[in-house]
Amino acid sequence: MEATGIVTPGFNDGSRPLARSLDQASTGAHEAIDKVSDAARPMVDRLASGAHQAVDRIAAAAGQAAETLGVKGEQLKNAQVHALEQARGYVRENPVAALGIAIAAGFVLSRLLRAR
Repeated sequence: MEATGIVTPGFNDGSRPLARSLDQASTGAHEAIDKVSDAARPMVDRLASGAHQAVDRIAAAAGQAAETLGVKGEQLKNAQVHALEQARGYVRENPVAALGIAIAAGFVLSRLLRAR
């Protein structure tokens, strides 16, 4: 305020030191927040970088696992086809023995299931 004698409503001469104290406290708080923010920024960047690296490693591991499962699935499919071809060949070469094995297996299964 100037020395013209005009007083701003709500503020008297006693409130000026309080207003200055509040301004200083506010400025100090802002400076402290800026310092903490500047100090925390490298740590946050390191954490974010570490999180990105972890996600990349997990994605790579998941990709390898999916590829391995695909290969193993293909191997199992090929093994199934090979076993089926061998069984067909055995039945064609030994039809009576294959029939006897089928009857015996059916008998054993019926006894096992009936016992329950």
